[in-house]
Amino acid sequence: MSNYRQPAIQRLNKKELGYNYPLDQTTNNLANILNDPKHHWLLVFVDDKRQDIKGYLHAELYETTYFAPMFNILALAVDSSSQGKGIGHQLMRTIEKTAQSLGIKEIRLNSSTSRANTHQFYENIDYTVIKFRKDLEKS
Repeated sequence: MSNYRQPAIQRLNKKELGYNYPLDQTTNNLANILNDPKHHWLLVFVDDKRQDIKGYLHAELYETTYFAPMFNILALAVDSSSQGKGIGHQLMRTIEKTAQSLGIKEIRLNSSTSRANTHQFYENIDYTVIKFRKDLEKS
């Protein structure tokens, strides 16, 4: 991934997902993700006119002892100025087609209970969102 795109991913994480993770650590994580193409997929939506990232999706191969392998969506972020234009839907459909081409039959994801608009988006594209979470640093 080009160096100029790393700040865009970090900005989307902060602005749209609420994760204020430092740029240098985001860059390191991106390098690790991109160096593991058998387990991680990173899709980006680039505005052709401005050559700016307007959204991205990060998925991993999720393997357990009790299900066939599936994809786990770790992040889907679309710039608020571009939401409602089909970018998130396009990213989700692309990862679904990728999964199907690999013989993967299920996609899972987590979404915070505070993201009601996000839940509506996923429900509109036929996803059901249910998950528990515990923050061990606060326990």
